[in-house]
Amino acid sequence: MAEAKTIETKKYTRMDFVSDQAVRWCPGCGDYAVLSQTQKVFPDLNIDKENIVFISGIGCSSRFPYYMNTFGFHTIHGRATAIASGVKIANPKLSVWVVTGDGDGLSIGGNHTIHLLRRNLDINVLLFNNRIYGLTKGQYSPTSEVGKITKSTPLGSLDRPFNPVALALGADATFVARTIDRETKHLQSMIVRSYKHKGTSFLEIYQNCLIFNDGAFAPMTDKATKADKVLWLENEQPLLFGPEKNKGIRLVGYVPEIIELNGQYSVDDVLVHNEKDYVIASMLANFTYQEEFPDPIGVLYAIDAPVYDDMVEQQVNKAVETRGAGSIQELLNSGDTWDVV
Repeated sequence: MAEAKTIETKKYTRMDFVSDQAVRWCPGCGDYAVLSQTQKVFPDLNIDKENIVFISGIGCSSRFPYYMNTFGFHTIHGRATAIASGVKIANPKLSVWVVTGDGDGLSIGGNHTIHLLRRNLDINVLLFNNRIYGLTKGQYSPTSEVGKITKSTPLGSLDRPFNPVALALGADATFVARTIDRETKHLQSMIVRSYKHKGTSFLEIYQNCLIFNDGAFAPMTDKATKADKVLWLENEQPLLFGPEKNKGIRLVGYVPEIIELNGQYSVDDVLVHNEKDYVIASMLANFTYQEEFPDPIGVLYAIDAPVYDDMVEQQVNKAVETRGAGSIQELLNSGDTWDVV
């Protein structure tokens, strides 16, 4: 009796995911950190490189596919999510990653992003948010704050900014998270969480553009201020922050407020985070751009829901089962046809 062959899983290192292309970002750009951490965690995801594809649109972040030694597609402005949807439906076995920016994904590509999220294909979206148009040299973007002085808004932007995580929640996304380029360990863990989620994962990455918007997230990265400005989210843990974790978020009815654990209040008064609670996720998302509240960093929302590409495959299989395999040539020749002389 012949012995069964053992199929060994391929073992990768970080260097297996480093391409031969020269990385062309400005020295010190936050994009380097995202690339580096992605290359570090991918060997541990146990995916064959041949089954990974990175798809991008236009922008500084969209050079990403060149630098990952996997399959990739540098598409056109705002259309990465549309291309990715087609790739995933055509080959559901692929691990599909969309790399986009706050301009590419929320301006010209905003409509595509919304519909990807609501459909819930098993695709991972990494949205780099530097709150500026970097590639085109410093115009205000959909996430730039009110009053932002840029080359295209010399007197200050009048637009109210998009809040990416709130937008994702409003589009019925099933996984919404946020991280920061400089918090490398946290960034790694969020990439892994995104991959493990079955459905569309939306990961916003605060990313510093040191040329055109340097220090946009300084309060959340500087040692002197970040303890008061970052609310680290952990599922089923109280929403605490501050240098000594001596501040917390509590609800008064439906209104959040900051309390200090100074005797009058204890940790029992602090709201406990629940990743499956849409109301809590929405409240946390709306802390963004509010000076009085810390910025939530981590997984805001994560639920299980039917996945679009699985449903498409089931629908096609059922149609084949009931109607037969069919023929493309017969389909093209069906209905009204004309002979052109």
